Amino acid sequence: MRVLRSPVDAIGSALLPASCTLCGSPLPRLSSVPICEACWTEIPVQTGAVCLRCGEALEAPVVEGLATTELCRSCRITPPAFARAVSFGTYDGRLRDAIHALKYDRMHPAARELGAMLAEAMGQLLPEVPWEMLVVPVPLHRTKHRQRGFNQARSLAQGAIEALGRSHPEWKLTLASSTLMRLRATGTQAGLTPTQRRKNVRGAFKVTEPKEVQGRHVLLVDDILTTGATARAAAQSLKRAGAASVYVATLARARRINSSVPSNHAFADMHSSSSNHQPAS
Repeated sequence: MRVLRSPVDAIGSALLPASCTLCGSPLPRLSSVPICEACWTEIPVQTGAVCLRCGEALEAPVVEGLATTELCRSCRITPPAFARAVSFGTYDGRLRDAIHALKYDRMHPAARELGAMLAEAMGQLLPEVPWEMLVVPVPLHRTKHRQRGFNQARSLAQGAIEALGRSHPEWKLTLASSTLMRLRATGTQAGLTPTQRRKNVRGAFKVTEPKEVQGRHVLLVDDILTTGATARAAAQSLKRAGAASVYVATLARARRINSSVPSNHAFADMHSSSSNHQPAS
C-alpha cells in the first residue's frame, strides 16, 4: 500500500479512473485513455475473404485458396458509387467496446489510438488511390451533433491523418470536415432491412461547396459500416458534385448475423446518427 503520493498523482487519481474502462483490470499508470494494453492487443485486424468493393465478408466456396467470386451479391446487383471500402477490424469484442467508449462515454483521447487503427485500414488502399485526396468525415445531423458534442468520424479522421503523416508523409491528405452536410436526421437504422436502410438515407446528404470537390479524389471516413447504405448515399452526393472518385475507410465492419437468412435484426450498423447505444445507419 502506498503511503506517500505526489500531488500530481493524487490529483490524477481523482480525475482519471484507475481501472480499464473495457475489462476493469487495474491500470499500471494513470492515463488519459483508461484502456489497458491487453485490451488494445485483443483488437484483431479484419481477416478472411471480403468483397473487393464494399468489404463485406464472402462466404462463397473456396477453390485452391481463392474465393469463387470477388464481389458480394449486393455489389454485383447494384454497384455502389464508391470505388472500394476498407476497414480495420470487425465490429465486435474490444473494438466495439472501444468505439462505444469514444462515442458514448466521450473518451476523446481514445480517438488517437483508434485513429491509428483507421490509418492502417486507409493504408490498404495504397497504391491504388491517388497521392492527393480530400478526407471527408461522414457528418452528423446538427441535432445529433449538438447532443453528442462532437463528431466521432471527424475525430477518427484527424487521428488517422496524423498517423499517416508519420508513416506515409508523401500521401497528401486534406481534412475537409465541412464539405458534406447531413440534411435531415435519418434516425436509427437498427431493425431495418437493407432496402429500408437505403431508403432511409436517400437524399440525406448534400455537398456544401461543390467547387471544392469537382475533379478531386475523396476518402470518405466513418467509424462503422454495415450494409453500406450511408456510405452509398454519401458517395452518390460526392460523385454528383463532381468528385473524380470516392473511396471509403471505416474503423470497423459490422457483419451480418446470418447472411443466408436476412432479418430485421441481422445487422449491427454505422453509428453516425445513432442514439444511445443503438446502431444507426
